[in-house]
Amino acid sequence: MSYSETLNYLSNALPAYHRIGAAAYKADLCNTEAMMEYLGHPECGFKSIHIAGTNGKGSVSHFLASILQEAGYKVGLYTSPHLVDFRERIRINGEMIPQEYVVEFVDANRTFFDKQQLSFFEMTVGLAFDYFRNEQVDIAVIEVGMGGRLDSTNVITPLLSVITNIGFDHTQFLGDTLEKIAGEKAGIIKSGIPVVIGQTQPETQPVFECVAAERNSPITFADKHWNVDPTWRFDGERMLFQLEHDGEYIDDFTSGLTGPYQMWNIATVCEAVQQLRNGGILAIDNQAFRRGLDRVIDNTHLMGRWQIVGHQPLTVCETAHNFDGINAMILGLLGLSFKRLHIIYGCVNDKDYSKILTYLHSQLNTEHIKQEPVWYFSQPSVLRGLAVDILQDAAHHLGIVGEAYANVKEAVQKARNNADPDDLVLVTGSIFLIADLLTPDA
Repeated sequence: MSYSETLNYLSNALPAYHRIGAAAYKADLCNTEAMMEYLGHPECGFKSIHIAGTNGKGSVSHFLASILQEAGYKVGLYTSPHLVDFRERIRINGEMIPQEYVVEFVDANRTFFDKQQLSFFEMTVGLAFDYFRNEQVDIAVIEVGMGGRLDSTNVITPLLSVITNIGFDHTQFLGDTLEKIAGEKAGIIKSGIPVVIGQTQPETQPVFECVAAERNSPITFADKHWNVDPTWRFDGERMLFQLEHDGEYIDDFTSGLTGPYQMWNIATVCEAVQQLRNGGILAIDNQAFRRGLDRVIDNTHLMGRWQIVGHQPLTVCETAHNFDGINAMILGLLGLSFKRLHIIYGCVNDKDYSKILTYLHSQLNTEHIKQEPVWYFSQPSVLRGLAVDILQDAAHHLGIVGEAYANVKEAVQKARNNADPDDLVLVTGSIFLIADLLTPDA
């Protein structure tokens, strides 16, 4: 098969959660375990760091990969979903897996995939682990897809487990309380392996402490030791911040990821690096740490997190799609000075979009945002994309009036044409909407 034919096979022949939703979800690891055995257990062929959480796990994964790369390691990075190119999911030192490797892997194993009825995600995990083993990476940073306990990535035994935070997302699979969701995320905690928890939450702290105690895993809470100065200053390309450890000022740093909510992610990264340094697990000097934070986009090519895609008016895309993500995004808005907000919104059909719109509407009508935002609605180009007329109608019933557009690029162009140079254009609501925006025209 050609590369395009291979992608077509992966997207259509195998169930894919990002495309069809719940029908692709597998509630056990049997398929993944069978695949690992079939492939000769690639999950045992490299050292790893495992990262879960509701929000922030992607940013933390990219930060850690960047720092380790600056420390001189050959670093694998597995993340999901992708925005523009499938191969974004699998990188070594920032470089995407070659098309030829994807084609050859699928050709060699297609009979097994079909017989085993593997999902898109299960197959992609197998591809990533096979690639990292064969390329002999020094360390791989592995992001959980969803949950933790039953996620296909949860067949590794890492050097360190990291759980960023817990919020309400994918509740139909993970549970309808923070405690239940935390229980699923805690499934990545392995016997005797240190675990870092990014944020201390009263509902989830006992869950993590209980699981860690049962498994004899040393546990630390990053926000109890690290503080990133929340009075962030944005210079147009970098976020500047002060870092404190146990109440003592360390130094000023810069980050290539500019969303102010990154202060929580950076605190998590700091504790993860501290744990990796303990006992000489990995050698990470201060310069590698500093450069890794600063050069994260250059090193790993992360997209869609408070990403600036235009100026005059400032145009930002942000993949926030649940309540915690929205709160973090709003924190970013409050740190900016602009005259009027133009918001382009679209989402997938399994989100509680009426509640999210209600919440956004209330939060975007504050003393700081003095003029009522201008709304534009669009639809992500995936099967799960919520039809724009349904979204527009739901918004209208909530008192939110906005025009509907066939695609997000058209909506952004209209917003930029309507906006004054000192306005702000924000594109948000779905990873897939941002993917549509960032995908080059054919």
